[in-house]
Amino acid sequence: MIDGKIVYQALISRDARFDGLFYVGVTSTGIYCRPVCPAKPPREKNCRFFSSAEAAEKAAFRPCLRCRPELAPGNAPVDSSRRVTDLLLQKIEEGLIENGASLEDIATQFSLSSRQLRRIVQKELGVSPMELKQTRRLLLAKQLLTETTLPITEIAYASGFASLRRFNAAFSNSYRMPPSRLRKNAGQSPDRLPPQETSTLLLSYRPPYDWKAMLDFLHKRAIKGIEHVDTQSYARTVQLGKHKGWIRVVQASHQSALKIEFTHSLTPVLPALLRRLRNLFDLTAHPTLIARHLQQMPLLQESVSRNPGLRVPGAFDGFEMTVRAILGQQITVKAATTLTGRFAAAFGETVATPFPELSHITPLPSKVATATLDDIASLGIVSTRAGTLLAVAKACTTGALQLEAAVHPQEMIARLIELPGIGAWTAHYIAMRALRWPDAFPKEDVVVRKNLGGVTAKQAEVMSQAWRPWRSYAVMHIWKNLTPVKEK
Repeated sequence: MIDGKIVYQALISRDARFDGLFYVGVTSTGIYCRPVCPAKPPREKNCRFFSSAEAAEKAAFRPCLRCRPELAPGNAPVDSSRRVTDLLLQKIEEGLIENGASLEDIATQFSLSSRQLRRIVQKELGVSPMELKQTRRLLLAKQLLTETTLPITEIAYASGFASLRRFNAAFSNSYRMPPSRLRKNAGQSPDRLPPQETSTLLLSYRPPYDWKAMLDFLHKRAIKGIEHVDTQSYARTVQLGKHKGWIRVVQASHQSALKIEFTHSLTPVLPALLRRLRNLFDLTAHPTLIARHLQQMPLLQESVSRNPGLRVPGAFDGFEMTVRAILGQQITVKAATTLTGRFAAAFGETVATPFPELSHITPLPSKVATATLDDIASLGIVSTRAGTLLAVAKACTTGALQLEAAVHPQEMIARLIELPGIGAWTAHYIAMRALRWPDAFPKEDVVVRKNLGGVTAKQAEVMSQAWRPWRSYAVMHIWKNLTPVKEK
């Protein structure tokens, strides 16, 4: 049974993460749409909600020609138009298309032909896949020219161009000026500056942003040797493909943005790096919209008022975050952090950085998958959890498990629960952070149930219905500001 008030909130947010989970029939027009339809949202009184396109058509609604409900997630042969586009963007930013993966490879993952893939991207974004790739490259190049002192040749390659000649031609055709003119307009003369090992870029967000709460959360869960968090910044080691280095993130002064300092060794994988940081720091959230909804709930009003910019911390690396979640089962946050540090030291490669706190690269699933049960158990990890870690590492290595934001969360939650040692709590917590699912709700969480008055998991689930579709954000408020209340 669909709750109209809940899904209407998802509808007006136009958040692609809800695409395919419901459809809206508009009684004034007789048309039904996806929640990501670009048309003006209808009035709530004119909406009827359906769990499937078939149900909407049975109720005599016609499919919208703009958002094309047949392209929504779960409708074979087209599994997901918006997720296809998101996955394509991710592959472009990760550099996989240039390094072996092709449009055909991505299309195959969704049971599509490359022609269908091109048609979907054209419909969703109004451009072809090649135009999409070109635009993303040029926008990154423009930012690098304006905000860094990197040589133009390095910027060309960092943005994904195969040669300086092609970069200059593309830039001039799109912006009607050579790249050097934009750099002069920015007041930079890199040739006159001493060589540097790092550069900085800005990543914008919609204010407000509770940066202190984000750092507090990450500080308690920081992995020794890989992450370091203080009262002002977040720093970590990074490996993307063959490229290793480190980053440091602070809140920008007088701007709604985070300032990212990165080593030039990571310049070739900069698009992938920035995407992961957006996920980690939840930079695409709509805090005002989320707060407006949650503030209607008496239980959350005070917390939302005190922390209007509270975000859901994501994950820089899905496997790393999943390991942390598994090791955190049924023990304290501090104890889990200790175990995760030992795990990182045992399976993570050492790396040199200017920070004594950063000494290891996060363990790769391919390396963990070759370990034995005894190798992991010798770190003080109980054998059942050691077995779970091995199962997850092998599933990630084979591709059976994809712990990233572009995948369908409900499908991945089901796959996680199928693995030995992973229950609903762990799966929803992973969905909340690694999969960036805004409506995840780990109802079995001890602190959540305690702070809601000692309720059962079933009672917590019932209470959470009022917070949908932003239950992940409600959980953050419950963890941070709610104190145990007596049952009435």
